[in-house]
Amino acid sequence: MLVVGLLESAIGALIVPIFDQAFVQGTGTRTATLFGLQNLIPQDPLGAWKTISVLLITFTVAKGVAEWVSTYLMARIGQGAVLKLRQDLYSHLLAQSATFFEKHRTNYLVSRLVSSAAAIETAVTSTIRDMLRESFTLIAFLAASFYYSWRLTLGSLLIAPIIALLTAKFGTALRNLARESFEGSKQLTDTAQEALANQGIVKAYRAEKRESARFTEVAKKIVRANLRSASVAGASPPTIELIGMFFVVLLLFFGQQEIIAGRLNAAQFVTFLIFLFRSYDPMRKLSRLQNSMEQALAAAHHVWEVMDEEAIIEEKPHASTLPPLKSGIELRNVSFGYANESRAVLRDVSLQIPKGAMVALVGESGGGKSTLTKLLPRFHDPSSGQVLWDGLNVKDATIASLRSQIALVTQETVLFNDTVRHNIAYGRPEATTTEIEDAARIAFAHDFIQELPQGYDTVVGERGIFLSGGQRQRLAIARAVLVNAPVLILDEATSALDAESERLVQRAIGNLVRDRTTLVIAHRLSTVRRADAIVVMEAGRIIEMGTHSELLAKGGQYRKLYELQFADEEEVLVGADV
Repeated sequence: MLVVGLLESAIGALIVPIFDQAFVQGTGTRTATLFGLQNLIPQDPLGAWKTISVLLITFTVAKGVAEWVSTYLMARIGQGAVLKLRQDLYSHLLAQSATFFEKHRTNYLVSRLVSSAAAIETAVTSTIRDMLRESFTLIAFLAASFYYSWRLTLGSLLIAPIIALLTAKFGTALRNLARESFEGSKQLTDTAQEALANQGIVKAYRAEKRESARFTEVAKKIVRANLRSASVAGASPPTIELIGMFFVVLLLFFGQQEIIAGRLNAAQFVTFLIFLFRSYDPMRKLSRLQNSMEQALAAAHHVWEVMDEEAIIEEKPHASTLPPLKSGIELRNVSFGYANESRAVLRDVSLQIPKGAMVALVGESGGGKSTLTKLLPRFHDPSSGQVLWDGLNVKDATIASLRSQIALVTQETVLFNDTVRHNIAYGRPEATTTEIEDAARIAFAHDFIQELPQGYDTVVGERGIFLSGGQRQRLAIARAVLVNAPVLILDEATSALDAESERLVQRAIGNLVRDRTTLVIAHRLSTVRRADAIVVMEAGRIIEMGTHSELLAKGGQYRKLYELQFADEEEVLVGADV
């Protein structure tokens, strides 16, 4: 950047010998100029013109090479910095606890990761490069102006405080407008994502026009913010340029006095004016670049907001590796409440899960069943009480060793927009083809996978949209089978399946829970009957516990749930047996 500024000054300095040759030819006059370039010019007129031409071409080529080198180096440095920023931000997001993701919408986080980082990328790779180049060029031009007339240059610098004040005011306004625009972009992403992800509901309720109006309203907010930003950005350079021109007009009068006093000759005064005029060009560009930098700073502010927020499940410095389960898991006097809720979700819950046992959680929605299952893999830590693994508090173990021994099958089947093979092997990427296929067979998924267009290499689509509900559930079960973890957390899907798919899913679940310690949120009678113990939860407490027959005989809350939820299923099962 500095080399570019010096070469720009050298090219401008050649105006003096050109002026000498054009207007005082044959007198042998050599007016002093920058870098002593006048000493390189021969007395012979023809030789002088040749030398000046060679120097002009040489300086221009050298400046071009310097600009290319500086552009490439800044791009490389900038891309490396942005790559590191994105990696750090993504790693930071992945390290957050479930509380963090419950607080922030996915679109908000993706916007910070992509859009805000892209704005910073532009600033680092382009804006900062241009600001450095224009700054060095401005310094070189001002230094050249000092060389020719320090009095006139000092006079011209009286404008600096005024320009600095205006630039600061324009910059503050642009930064605020940029933040408003970024917030609007986040809302626009949220609006579009909701409507597109739920397009079936939108169409069913004929809400296309309403959703389009919502989208347009948010988009117009962004337009208004961007137009105000464009207005401020457009007013900044001409305002500064107009003020600068008033000073130039004044300098013309003072320059005339300098020539009359003999402190400048015509060639030096013309060169001084050229450098002075040229210095306003980098000043104007710097003003515009300041506008771009303010937008980048607004984007950076959003990124730092996310980076500064910590909601991490902390691991003790000398945490131990958790050994395989030997006796069982215990929740002892556990209570828990979400940060954004005043009420407790779990209240003094105590529960023992012996090794190899299957414990089913039942109860009405909002009873705390899902929250309880999230405490085992430490997605959340209890507000009070302990989660014990063979008597060892899970907080004293490494998170990796804990989660490596737990397989998870969620109520909403989660599949990635990748191949069947990738989805099954997600928990064990190093698994062989044979192991993947064996897991699929245990989950009764191998046969339908073979019928897919590319078999195990078939892409399942976003959230497995190309598969049926039963097929998606069996792939999720195959994924848990392949991990082969000794502890299983199963949240049964509530979606209804056809009889054949339901039969296959239940057989797959039967294979999955075999010889494993299982905690299941049960929605099906077949699962409840299979359980070694049934835990009835209500308002964050355990109100009943026992086997299916024991709880029915007791005639308490479980019997009411059974009559509401499972009685019809019992009739179907009895009918099937007959």
